[in-house]
Amino acid sequence: MEGEGASAAPGAAAPAAVTFLPDGARVPLPLEPPPGPTAAELLRRLQGALRLPPAAGHALALWMASPLLEVQLKPRHRPLRLARQWPDLLLRLSLGSPRDIARDEPCLQLRRNVFFPKSKELELEEEELLRLLYEEARGNLLGGRYPVDPPDGEELGALACRLRLGPFQPGHHSPRSLRPLLGELLPPPPGRGGLWGALRRRGPRPPPPEEGLLQAFARTPGPQAPPADLYRAFLRRCHALPYYGCAFFPGAIERPPGGLLGRGGLRPVSVAVGLEGVTIIDPREKHVLLTLTFPELCWELVGAVGQEGDAVGQEGDAMGQEGDAAEPPQLWLEFDGEHEGAPVNRLLRVFSPQAELMSALIECCIELGGAGPGPAPPRPEPPPQGAPLRRQRSVTRPRLQRLATIDYVQEGQELRRVKPPRRSGSFFGRGGGSYAPVSGGAGPEQG
Repeated sequence: MEGEGASAAPGAAAPAAVTFLPDGARVPLPLEPPPGPTAAELLRRLQGALRLPPAAGHALALWMASPLLEVQLKPRHRPLRLARQWPDLLLRLSLGSPRDIARDEPCLQLRRNVFFPKSKELELEEEELLRLLYEEARGNLLGGRYPVDPPDGEELGALACRLRLGPFQPGHHSPRSLRPLLGELLPPPPGRGGLWGALRRRGPRPPPPEEGLLQAFARTPGPQAPPADLYRAFLRRCHALPYYGCAFFPGAIERPPGGLLGRGGLRPVSVAVGLEGVTIIDPREKHVLLTLTFPELCWELVGAVGQEGDAVGQEGDAMGQEGDAAEPPQLWLEFDGEHEGAPVNRLLRVFSPQAELMSALIECCIELGGAGPGPAPPRPEPPPQGAPLRRQRSVTRPRLQRLATIDYVQEGQELRRVKPPRRSGSFFGRGGGSYAPVSGGAGPEQG
């Protein structure tokens, strides 16, 4: 982070911290000598520099992020001090090699506040604030962090197209004119499921993406619609995604046994935690594996240092403790399920050096009322008359068959395992299973 140096010499310009906005713009903010200003002070200065309304102090927050770690700052955190502690945090909370950790440098970013409710987001009126939220959501869609079905991606891309190109003009806008912009308007398609998924596909080839985008573009509001309404419409569609506005963490889960190739080991996943619950996402295939609201789950942190002490995490203050690299922590998620028609309890183990961050954020969200029922997501619009039906399963529907869970039932005072796991340690001994570092867990896709 820029501006880490000591106080400036007499006559020299004061050091500055460069803050990155969701659209990629940079805003330099002056820094005092160490320990430097708090995150709350910097956010107020940023609001003044951008002329944002007071509501921005609730909707937005400062983050420190790098390819290896993303942290939302509490108001009393001091970014300058945290930047100096960054290598120690990476040793504890990332899978980066010593070389990667030595090269890693955090930057200060303005992002959506994880604790800002979706319902209040739609009440915002100020255009610039809505634009910043729109730019962040759009970046998460284009970067693949938010999996989305192709029809919904077309509708979102059409709104982005309307904001970029203006109202739709028949004869002027065509599939050919939109084709060079596809990478800036449409999110990446979901994974195809590997070789066997390709062999199972039937039916005619879908039309080119620019044709669907053009049809959706033609349905967008006309010239009378102000940009604020278009930003709000884009965000409202994103609210249907269970992981919108969440913090993302890298992790891994066990692969279920079986299959022709008999592959075992761990599957890399992204864990999204927000006010409404927890979602497990396959970042490679870009689809949801599991979504749980807080009333549907119990959780426990296993194998972490400092469990009985201060919370270590995204909103904690004890982020400098030393961990045990030989026993990475696990986040256990327990939820109801069925086995051969009978109700069972299911346990999913998430392996991650950032399990402590996940657990602390879950606890904080529940304390803020996240366990209550959230607003009902908007119902998807029916396809236009005559449009071909899409047989592809929604990427937002959980794929429980791809989870290796420990299923058990309670009989009196004892627990009886229904389906013992293969390749794992004893659940009842709380010893956990073997853990191997997962490559690809670092990067902006996780946090």
